[in-house]
Amino acid sequence: MEKTKLTRFIEKYHLGGNVNAVVINSDNSKLSTRFITGDKSLLGELSCDNFTFENTELGVYDTEQLSKLLGVLSDDVTYNVAKSGDTAIALEVNDQHSAVNFMLSDKSVINQPPALKQLPDFQVKIKVDRQFINRFISGKSALSDTETFTVLSDGTDTKVIIGYASINTNRVTIPVVTTESSKIKNVSFNANLFKDVLVANKECESATLEVSEGGLARINFKVDDYDVTYYLVAVQDVD
Repeated sequence: MEKTKLTRFIEKYHLGGNVNAVVINSDNSKLSTRFITGDKSLLGELSCDNFTFENTELGVYDTEQLSKLLGVLSDDVTYNVAKSGDTAIALEVNDQHSAVNFMLSDKSVINQPPALKQLPDFQVKIKVDRQFINRFISGKSALSDTETFTVLSDGTDTKVIIGYASINTNRVTIPVVTTESSKIKNVSFNANLFKDVLVANKECESATLEVSEGGLARINFKVDDYDVTYYLVAVQDVD
């Protein structure tokens, strides 16, 4: 099997190191996981179809270590799970020349995301395409110390602004196309996390960023065999 199938899966929840511990479920040729950042400002759900593997649960406590071990191997690999009774205790991955062994953790020590309750109405829906992704990543890189981006919509014109404040600041304004728009109060989110989300899914041609003035944003990416949804919790109001 291609190692990149698993490494792409990892990139979409690891988000450059923002999420390190997850429980990965393998069931009927499908990998899935739910994940949350340490500060609980982002929650996500990820699945990957057509992944041939035995039905099991993998408690991954240190994703960074797993990624480094996978980096030792070539792209053509085989997977095996070592078990104690019915409990998976290690993931063994082999290529033609090397083998790595990654110790799994009890899922009770891994912070599990809460169940999603009733979601708010999303008043603004923004088209996210390659241009938007590239502009946001470039804009955030130019403002490396800026922590937030803000969605402004008067019902007619909608903007995404990195570094917004009521006073004059260094900022990047990205005009956007909406499929649905309403007048909402300004709502701000973690720009670093959103950049990492876009980097992890930059191969996606089209997605929609949904924003609620109640303080939640949602974006879903479907590409190849991957389906991932991220929920971002708004940060404290930006002056």
